[in-house]
Amino acid sequence: MNIALIFPPFYFEPMYNMPPLGLINLATAMKGMPHLVRIFDFPLAIRQKALPLGPEIYDHAARQVLEFEPDVAAFSVQCTTYPAAVQVARMLKRFKPEMKIVFGGHNASFVDERTLERFPFIDAVVRGEGEVTFPELLDGFEGGKDLHQIEGITFRAGNRILRNLDRPLIEDLDSLPVSDYSFVQPLSAYRDACGLGRSIAIMEVGRGCPHRCIYCSQSLVWKRTSRTYSVGRLIAEMKNLVENNSAECFLLAYDQFTAKRRFAEQFCRSVIDSGLNRVPWYCISRLDTVDAELLTLMREAGCESMCYGIDSGSKRTLSFIRKNIDSEILLQRVAETTEHQIVPTLSFVIGFPEEQKEDIEDTLQLALKSSAAGNANILVQMATILPGTDLYRAYSGLLTREVDTYFSFGIEFDGSGGRLPSDDKLIDSDPEIFSSFYNLPCPAGPLPELNDIAGNFSVMASMYPRSLLLLGLEPGLSVREIFLSFLKWAAKETGECRLSPHICFEHFEEFANDLLSRRSSLVREHMPELIKYESCLIRAGRYEAATTSPFHIDLDRMTDFKPRMNKKIILERFTFNIPDIIFDAKFGRYRESYPQNPTNLIFSRLGASLDVKQINDFGADFLRLCDGQRGLETIAEQLFPIYGSGTGRAEFEHICAEAACALAGLMAILPGPSA
Repeated sequence: MNIALIFPPFYFEPMYNMPPLGLINLATAMKGMPHLVRIFDFPLAIRQKALPLGPEIYDHAARQVLEFEPDVAAFSVQCTTYPAAVQVARMLKRFKPEMKIVFGGHNASFVDERTLERFPFIDAVVRGEGEVTFPELLDGFEGGKDLHQIEGITFRAGNRILRNLDRPLIEDLDSLPVSDYSFVQPLSAYRDACGLGRSIAIMEVGRGCPHRCIYCSQSLVWKRTSRTYSVGRLIAEMKNLVENNSAECFLLAYDQFTAKRRFAEQFCRSVIDSGLNRVPWYCISRLDTVDAELLTLMREAGCESMCYGIDSGSKRTLSFIRKNIDSEILLQRVAETTEHQIVPTLSFVIGFPEEQKEDIEDTLQLALKSSAAGNANILVQMATILPGTDLYRAYSGLLTREVDTYFSFGIEFDGSGGRLPSDDKLIDSDPEIFSSFYNLPCPAGPLPELNDIAGNFSVMASMYPRSLLLLGLEPGLSVREIFLSFLKWAAKETGECRLSPHICFEHFEEFANDLLSRRSSLVREHMPELIKYESCLIRAGRYEAATTSPFHIDLDRMTDFKPRMNKKIILERFTFNIPDIIFDAKFGRYRESYPQNPTNLIFSRLGASLDVKQINDFGADFLRLCDGQRGLETIAEQLFPIYGSGTGRAEFEHICAEAACALAGLMAILPGPSA
């Protein structure tokens, strides 16, 4: 038989920019069978302009599949791709009624019977793991096996829908064949089409989750168990992907990578021993399963970035969602992760159905503190209601469609960035199947307001985390209200409803200073300077990296040497000792007062990172005079009355020459045109 494995049409820039590993694994599992298998990766086809956006997208997709003349079309469906899968499946059945249509994936596993009831053109649903179940189902379609005896399927038998027993989980993941990436286009094709910096291979490390989070379907699919591949198997697969598929980076697919410390340590040491630590990788973890020692080992093994699921800063919300996280160690772990040159990404969720305003405020404050602690990437999302979860079971009667959240984007196919009316009609018809497109009312505030926070807050958290937090700590103010006020301010100034880094940089300092000017007094007098500090960081980051230009000065030619300060650095004077304030913020300390202690800071970009250096008054005044017009002798003459006490004029000129050489080595100045 011809077997079409289909990843439905989808386009949302941040998501699905790597090969569909689940379909690759299914195709690999059938390599010994007498079937011709082809994977149709429509998200990639859209990016490559091989599948045009527009009202006819599903017709075009179906016709591309039909050219393969499939006997079976199997769809991998997740929450957002469900409508597109249904639409393409309907067309396939219309064009070729004898074709068998199969759905699989987490969502399908929980709405299996409902899916078959609603859509008579779908013949079966594979629940849970498919590597064993799907090949057996194909045998059943060919008459070689009784469908009633195949575990893990729900299928149509005449006018009846039958649900067989669950299939036990695969105990030994090593028994599965190694993923064969030859079923999809080269990794470089995904890199180029998706605008990635490197060819990224997604590699499954394990399956399962033992936790009981109220919103998560992962632990339910895997029956709250956790399994990993053997380290030897993983190392062999990594070598194969590097040597034969030109992988330049790995995404390790497993939410519990560091849950079993012995496994994580063995994996890292084996990666180092094999020399694969030259290839960077990204993983997902819990912050309460890592420490400085393990982070050291992971960084040596090539770990470049980690995602921590924090979810909430509210103890009440954490209790509600059954998330057991020790928030007391969060800032320490974030700081440690950054100090080990691993970029932390922290995921927060707002809008749970029992949350109050103070719960949202606690989460936003924690997000800002986390960003300040280690320059973490902050993600804020609205709660997504997935079929089968305890959240769905307890609150499905309250579902409403009011806003599109992060996990309802990706099927805007009308050609102008909107959703097709037929898709909206389909979603409206069944909250059970399409629950991820729905919302739950939240006592914390109107859903559009919460969605505005979720969609825009990460920009502010990456640019002005300390400033926004301190503003929110002022009496009568809150982070939430200040942020929403700024969104309105920015929209009025720019006409844009979405917050971008450019808009944030261009307008937040003015907004914040205007807000402060209308207050009779400030608890934290250093706040305006902290805002200025974060603006300097952003300005420096917008410049290209400064280049080093050390040089030696001939004292006999001081008149000819006319130094100028590098335009790619920023020199600012502060009334307070800002480095002390930033150090305290790293550990979550936000004092109400600091003594005035004037400080000069130099901001510059070194490669991909920002550098901030403290400089004394002499160095700062020296640099301010380096305008490319004054000779070094003139600069020394102007500074001598202030800093030359106890030295002769010639000796002070020598001091200025040494300062010029030293500061040039720090990329603070460059030789002038006539030097």
